Amino acid sequence: MRIKYTISLVFILALVIIEKENNIISRVSDKLALKQTPQTPLQQGISSPLLLKYNGSFTTLSKLDPAFTLMKRRLENYTEHEVAPNGRKHILLLATTRTGSSFVGEFFNQQDDNMFYLFEPLWHVERSLTLETGGTNSTAASAAYRDVLRQLFLCDFTMLESFIEPRPMDHITTALFRRESSSSLCEESVCSPIVKKVFERYHCRTRRCGPLNLTMASESCLQKEHRAIKSVRVRQLETLRPLAEDPRLDVKFIQLVRDPRAVLASRMVAFSAKYKNWKKWAVDGDVPIDDDEVRKLKGNCDNIRMSAEVGLRQPPWLRRRYMLVRYEDIARFPMRKAADMYRFTGIPFTPQVKNWILQNTQASKEASGVYSTQKNSSEQVEKWRFRIPYKIAQVVQRVCGPTLKLFGYKIVNSEAMLTDKSISLIEEKNFNFT
Repeated sequence: MRIKYTISLVFILALVIIEKENNIISRVSDKLALKQTPQTPLQQGISSPLLLKYNGSFTTLSKLDPAFTLMKRRLENYTEHEVAPNGRKHILLLATTRTGSSFVGEFFNQQDDNMFYLFEPLWHVERSLTLETGGTNSTAASAAYRDVLRQLFLCDFTMLESFIEPRPMDHITTALFRRESSSSLCEESVCSPIVKKVFERYHCRTRRCGPLNLTMASESCLQKEHRAIKSVRVRQLETLRPLAEDPRLDVKFIQLVRDPRAVLASRMVAFSAKYKNWKKWAVDGDVPIDDDEVRKLKGNCDNIRMSAEVGLRQPPWLRRRYMLVRYEDIARFPMRKAADMYRFTGIPFTPQVKNWILQNTQASKEASGVYSTQKNSSEQVEKWRFRIPYKIAQVVQRVCGPTLKLFGYKIVNSEAMLTDKSISLIEEKNFNFT
């Protein structure tokens, strides 16, 4: 009996060790995939399933008796450091550019007493993986985004450091993108002494700090009860499934969407140089439906819609973890929608956040710049209708029709309808789940 117990225990320990080795191999494979070039292809076999001998024959770990897999998971769950502490939430705000995500991100950034908030940390990852053609390898990027997000939610900045240029020295950087947009990275506990003759592009505005010490940032993160990250770079929600299934995390996904016609109108203003073709078409020409820019627009709409369809289906791994929010609803009812988001996350909606919302949703025209988080929010909903020509709106409707329909945005059939503010283009829809 003692021998049988010993053999079982050894076998279980072996499974745990094998799984750890498998994770290491997977991580190495991911790292190689990120760095591969046409001259240095991935080694064959590096990502093949790990083999082990069981009952006299070779098999993969995934084909082992499910009872042993379940037992291993229970053992891991009983290990304190492998399980998310009770009450700690990890919030990921997913969006695309010009959807109001910086504004909505402030709903969590302003709760700095118990929230560690990061603004677009994946900017460094995307920049590092951008090809000469201007695009990225979607498979490699998705894996990198997932793994960096995981480590950041665990307050580990070491993986992100490998993507920051220039590379941090002794975990100190002067180049973290938009540091000043994260109040957590400008707190006194993270504010290192100022070093003379050191230029920091994204320096704190609330106090004079030296270069960012990522070790100090990590320590501050560990002290906070909750963690939130805002990103416009994740293309497909499905790629983040490992985060939802990681027992160390309790992730809540909030997907922010906006009328694609409004998004395009905003991008034509904010990123004028990149949208020269659209501006030209708007003035003096028909839009070629087979143009690369039009295909890119369709691809963006399809990605947003497919992610939302996954979330709205509420598969088991996303149950009670996904919320869809329209920017238009937030702009019209900021306090109500903020309360809904906090209720969804399970975090108290504090007076500190409520006061910020009251002060920043009635901003003057002078304060409401292109990149400002101060908005007269109710006016923002309609502005795009007077910025985009009807023929451009028609193109968006043609290539993004299913996306418009899913999110409840009405089709316009004339220029008069487009610019008639008495006609709402927003259907009343409830995407929330109980």
